[in-house]
Amino acid sequence: MAKRKLSTRSLVTLVSVAVLVGFEVIAAALAAGWAIAGLFELHPFIGYALMAFFSAFGAYLLWRFMQNAIRYEPVHD
Repeated sequence: MAKRKLSTRSLVTLVSVAVLVGFEVIAAALAAGWAIAGLFELHPFIGYALMAFFSAFGAYLLWRFMQNAIRYEPVHD
C-alpha cells in the first residue's frame, strides 16, 4: 500500500477556514440567543438555553461545512 503525501497547504487552509467560520457561527449563535431573550424580556436562564441551542445547531452546521470543505480540498495528494 502506497503512502499518500500530506498536503500541508491544504491542511493549513482547512484549519484556517474551520477557525474563522467556527468563530463566526458560534458568535452569531450566542448573539442570536442573547438578542431573542432580550427582545422578549425572557428570564436569563431561558436566554442561556437559547444560546446553548443555537450554539449546538451552529456546531452541527460547522461540522457539515467542514465535511464538504474536506471533500473539495483534499488533505492528501
